[in-house]
Amino acid sequence: MSTVTNQAVGKVTRTRGSRAWRPYLYHIIVGLLSLLMIYPILWMAASSLKPNSEIFTQAYTLIPSKLEWNNYVSGWKGIGGISFATYYKNSFIIVIFATIGSVLSSALVAYGFARIKFFGSAFWFGCVMMTLMLPHDVTIIPQYIMFAKLQWLSSFKPLIVPFFFGVPFFIFLIMQFIRTIPHELDEAAKMDGCSKYGIFFRIILPLIVPALVTATIFSFYWRWEDFFNAVLYLNKAQMYPVSLALKMFLDGESISNWGGMFAMATLSLVPVILVFLIFQKYIVEGISTSGLKG
Repeated sequence: MSTVTNQAVGKVTRTRGSRAWRPYLYHIIVGLLSLLMIYPILWMAASSLKPNSEIFTQAYTLIPSKLEWNNYVSGWKGIGGISFATYYKNSFIIVIFATIGSVLSSALVAYGFARIKFFGSAFWFGCVMMTLMLPHDVTIIPQYIMFAKLQWLSSFKPLIVPFFFGVPFFIFLIMQFIRTIPHELDEAAKMDGCSKYGIFFRIILPLIVPALVTATIFSFYWRWEDFFNAVLYLNKAQMYPVSLALKMFLDGESISNWGGMFAMATLSLVPVILVFLIFQKYIVEGISTSGLKG
């Protein structure tokens, strides 16, 4: 009997010992995968401090032979007499106005679909969701022709104005969030004399802040990194955003300023990282809460 008991105790001890290692093994694996994912960013940041002659000849190491801080100085001076501060200003103009337009308009449309009953609402909501499956390549030529006839080319209007008419993904995200809010709040507001717009601005809008912040973060990221639309509609260097200005450091006919480009590319990540660090909790809260009720 004692032998069986000892064997059972030994088996339990071994099981507990193997389980005790699982959290450590999990964190080691996750840490290695995280390092693998952020390695390109680390390489870019390290290359921004290397001389041009070492960026590709010593690409295997992240430690520069000497710190070349002049890359940031030359990069900030920009190209063709245009400072990189101009490109930052252009990016913030596009990002801020496009984000405000897309979030507010999407919230208003989402409120209409979630709370207001009207004829054909299911059909129109289906049309909005179908645009999510529409490839962007299909709309490039019609949009370009439309903006050309409006004489909006070589201006910020094609990059800002369309987002004041709602973004399908944000409409769906915010609508799912609104559906989790009890209808009794709307009825109580109606009894107090609130109109539909009053209910939206006084009741709904303060309660959907996590979804609004989530949409704001996504919009900020998408507009900040947008390269294709900028190169399509902007043809003046003084109007370029950061995403397009980085390409100007590369010259196929002369020596490319790789160090300056990597330095400015590193600086271009600063707003993105700051936005994520400040609002990261809202991303999880907005997405998880929006999926509670279909």
